[in-house]
Amino acid sequence: MHRWWKAGAWSADESLGGNLASAPAVTAWAENEMEVFAVLPDGQLWDRYWDGAAWHPWETLGGELAGQPAASSWGADRLDVFATGRDGALWHRWWNGSEWVPWERKPAG
Repeated sequence: MHRWWKAGAWSADESLGGNLASAPAVTAWAENEMEVFAVLPDGQLWDRYWDGAAWHPWETLGGELAGQPAASSWGADRLDVFATGRDGALWHRWWNGSEWVPWERKPAG
C-alpha cells in the first residue's frame, strides 16, 4: 500500500499490487521519482517505479534471495539495492543510469 502527503493531508491508500514475500524497500532517485523493491515468492527481486506521472508495472531483477532488500541512491539515476541471498551472502545490484548491472556477491569481512 502507498500513501502520500499533499496540501497538509494524507491521501487514501493506493495498492501497488504484488504478492510480496518480504517487506518493501524504497528510495528516491530524483525529485518526484522513486523506486520500490521487494522479494516475491519466487525468490527474485522485483521493482516498480514512479516516474513523476505514473507507476510502472512490476518487473523482475532476478536473484535467488531470502532476505528483505535495502535500497539507496547517491545521485540522480543511481540506485543500489542489497539483499541476502539463499546462500546467506549479501548480494548487490545497481542501476548505473542506463541499465541494471548484474548481481555481484559481496565478500564477507
